[in-house]
Amino acid sequence: MLHIPLKEPVLIFGLAVLIFLLFPILMGKLKVPAIIGPIIAGIIIGPNGLEILARDSTIQLLGTVGLLFIMFIAGLELDLDGFKRYRNRSILFGLLTFSIPLILGVILGLWLNLSILSAILFGTIFSSHTPLGYPAISRLGIAKNKAVTTVVGGTLLTDSLAMLFLAVITGAAEGNLTLGFWMYLIIATTVFAVVVLIFTPHLTKWFFKRSNNEGTIEFNFVLAILFVAGAISLFVGLEPIIGAFLAGLALNRYIYDHGPLMNRIRFTANALFIPFFLLSVGMLMDLSVLVSSSNALLLTLLIPIVAIGSKLFASWTTGKVYGYSKAERKVMFGLSTSHAAATLAITLVGYRLGLFDQQIINAVIIIILVTCIMGPYFCEKYGRKLAIAQEDTIMDETLPERILIPMANPHTMESLLDLGFVVKKAIKTDEPLYPLSVVQKDLKQANNGVAQAERKLERSVIYASGADVSVKLLTRVDYNIGRGIERAATEERSTSIIVGWDGESEGGRKIFGKVIDNFLEHTYQRSFITHIKQPLNTLERVILILPNNIVHKPGFGDSISIIKSIASQLSATMTGLVIRDNLDMYEKTSKQVHPNLRIEFQSIDSWNSLYESHLNHVKSTDLVIVLSARRGTVAWHPQLEALPKKIASMNLENFIVFYPTEMKETDIRGSRGTEVPKELLFKKDYDD
Repeated sequence: MLHIPLKEPVLIFGLAVLIFLLFPILMGKLKVPAIIGPIIAGIIIGPNGLEILARDSTIQLLGTVGLLFIMFIAGLELDLDGFKRYRNRSILFGLLTFSIPLILGVILGLWLNLSILSAILFGTIFSSHTPLGYPAISRLGIAKNKAVTTVVGGTLLTDSLAMLFLAVITGAAEGNLTLGFWMYLIIATTVFAVVVLIFTPHLTKWFFKRSNNEGTIEFNFVLAILFVAGAISLFVGLEPIIGAFLAGLALNRYIYDHGPLMNRIRFTANALFIPFFLLSVGMLMDLSVLVSSSNALLLTLLIPIVAIGSKLFASWTTGKVYGYSKAERKVMFGLSTSHAAATLAITLVGYRLGLFDQQIINAVIIIILVTCIMGPYFCEKYGRKLAIAQEDTIMDETLPERILIPMANPHTMESLLDLGFVVKKAIKTDEPLYPLSVVQKDLKQANNGVAQAERKLERSVIYASGADVSVKLLTRVDYNIGRGIERAATEERSTSIIVGWDGESEGGRKIFGKVIDNFLEHTYQRSFITHIKQPLNTLERVILILPNNIVHKPGFGDSISIIKSIASQLSATMTGLVIRDNLDMYEKTSKQVHPNLRIEFQSIDSWNSLYESHLNHVKSTDLVIVLSARRGTVAWHPQLEALPKKIASMNLENFIVFYPTEMKETDIRGSRGTEVPKELLFKKDYDD
């Protein structure tokens, strides 16, 4: 027999999944943001609607997990470099969006004849917010926009202050405002922040180095960090959302944006847990309170006006002070206007302590209803405008940006694809990755070899699908593997080539070996010759080696932009080592290209000084990138041919030799393979 509200777990879960499937589709037909769908569904089927579902412990549990995921992903996606650059903006916004609603809320509370404690707690309700529209911002690809970074950083400050106010007022209401209470609150909060933000990164780096890219194990490790941090925050006296956000910050630099692990986190959150949170919020709503009495109607109208108006004023003021566009200010308002998690926590605690009555509870529920619809709507609408404006700033390219990844060693497949994910985002392309296998056989005898190559490449499809990145598998048959790579790059119109190198060459005039040397000699595409032993997400610093006159090379600005983007995605710092050249030109070019990541340039007086004084102190968490040049082109000189072998002999664990795109109209080699005079090759000026 069917019981209403539903009690059978299979029926409850099945109904919820149908809602998550159908309501976003319906919202799309109505031109309403899809994220609002589960909220509307919760109002309809919840205990204050058709009573089909009860807001029981299961719904609350899954909803709480969804809320923690929202805060956790916000911490993961926070642009740490942008936050450091815009921290003053985040502090200003956080203080404004906390203090203005707090003051207006206290004034309104006193006007409603609340006690001092009740009025302060009432004002705290207005001051907090939940970035409910953040999933839309993330999906639109504008999470690193300066306005978004300002709000996300300000959210940490705002919600932390709100939770501290709640803890203090709770202590005052219970008569516990003693010296011991203050000491515990300060010490516990400090220790908690230190443990999460300092100990967790070290533990994560140690774990990822030993996880061997096991997706399930890494995902469970991340979940453990998330929920342990949330649980500890409860013991400190803070809400779990603070712990979740700090956990995201702690893991930020180890989970890069387009990797398989980040995709698993987003998929799990967006497909299941965040919709459950939205559904649980909708089930709180009781529209009948709007007409329960004239006083209730006045209060119901007045409280949302104060809540929304104060957040709007804080967003407008901050945006005006820092010159944000109209769309950016609207996105700031959308991210900061939704009241959900912290608001509910404060309201329920106030009701339990007798500081609030049922009328205030009803009015707060209306705040949640209105703002949880308004916030995502503004984020979706104006976030889309920001995304379009962001796309308009990207220069059109003659060729589509395609990344070719020749693969020979199955043990380096993951590291090559990981770099491919990062480079793909750096060059801003929607093209798939192109893993390539060259079969060194005669055409008439190549069938078995091609079949084996395709089976090996299938692993790359599985791995890339975990990062939600499409791939197009390529096989070529050629006696000369280097020529096979060259042919594939031409036929597929590739613009970037990523290839692994074991650190050994064949001696003589060979730089890397005949295969890599051959395709470098006969291609013009930007090329990454990689030797990476550590997981990319454990690297902390990029050391960029810039040979003399490389600044004059065509494509230098493009190369710096790509390298800075790689460092930014890895949340790594950057040091630029310039060999015998004027630093001003390098600093000027670096400032002119995005992203706005600062490079600490240093002048090196000789190559020997580079080897003896700088590369000898490279750590296992450093990535050395050499910006090189092909033989016979601008900025080439013989030392660049000795450099890879020299670096490999120093047992550096992670390095990339990066050859920029060769511009045909400025290529001074003439035909490929122009020889350099021997007297120049052995000139002493190049040897030291």
